[in-house]
Amino acid sequence: MKILLVLGAGGEGGAETFYTHMALAFHRAGIETHAALRQNDNRVNLFKAAGIETQVLPFGKLFDFKTKKGLKQKIKAFQPDVVMTFMNRATSLCPKGNFLHIARLGGYYKLKNYKNCDHLIGNTKDIVDYLTSVGWPAERSHHVPNFASVETDALPVSRADLNTPDDATVLLALGRLHENKAFDILLRAVEIETRPYVWIAGEGPLREELETLAKELGVSDRVRFLGWRNDRGALLAAADICVFPSRFEPFGSVMIEAWATKTPLVTTRTAGPEEMATDNHDALMVPVDDYKGMAAAITRMMDEKGLAECLTAAGFKTFEKDYTEEACVQNYISLFDKLLAQEKRIAS
Repeated sequence: MKILLVLGAGGEGGAETFYTHMALAFHRAGIETHAALRQNDNRVNLFKAAGIETQVLPFGKLFDFKTKKGLKQKIKAFQPDVVMTFMNRATSLCPKGNFLHIARLGGYYKLKNYKNCDHLIGNTKDIVDYLTSVGWPAERSHHVPNFASVETDALPVSRADLNTPDDATVLLALGRLHENKAFDILLRAVEIETRPYVWIAGEGPLREELETLAKELGVSDRVRFLGWRNDRGALLAAADICVFPSRFEPFGSVMIEAWATKTPLVTTRTAGPEEMATDNHDALMVPVDDYKGMAAAITRMMDEKGLAECLTAAGFKTFEKDYTEEACVQNYISLFDKLLAQEKRIAS
């Protein structure tokens, strides 16, 4: 099987990170994998170091006459069995051809950019339900969850390097600094629960606003804004609790990364976590925007004897069952094999 993975975004985020790890995982599994993507030095260098043939294209908006032509040339030369596109721009620019065009969705996207796809994959059951609710055929809608793309044996980062006492309880939050991620709720929670330090690893448009809020709440001396990080495993290894305060979260890769690294998890009851986690079993779950409830959950995690150990043991079992790299890759390959066989039968 030959697979071409296409990404039109050049920045850093959840979909971009998963694209990177998916390409590397297919390659490690012995699948002939090529990549077409927008320029991102870190991503391109990772692929080239791994031996993945990579084509960089503009993926611009107006007056971009190179990307579609470049994709056509790439497809003609490589002759992939499957072209899997990530997000709107890559999907809309993908030409038609003698291959299976499959788009992977990590959110509730409008389907105008996906009308030429043969099949769609949602990383949660709820996304698949959404696809069918807006008219996409059920037989062309498929569920394949993400895997935890994090080092599970990473050495912890130095607390001293992050100006954090060795004996402090550290809360780690990971994600883009965007309204959907609700880091403002976490800051309000630690105004109430005054003991822990907070590491927020991510970058985004609300950086300045969140830093200002931390000062206004009087918690800035315990909050560290770390920027975008590529060492999530090391951060999780050094943290005591992973907090996932999102207002809107279709999947929740941070959750399975916490489970994989045996880090106790506090999360909100949004779509992805509701589908994946069970309150008081593998996570503590609080309502969206309930900073008092989040503070109480953090307090429980810190003070209730044996709670963190029970949650992490159950979370690790969930990870091993459903969210390992091996399980995810096998799910994708099994699906591709089935769909290619269907196409072959139709053609004959």
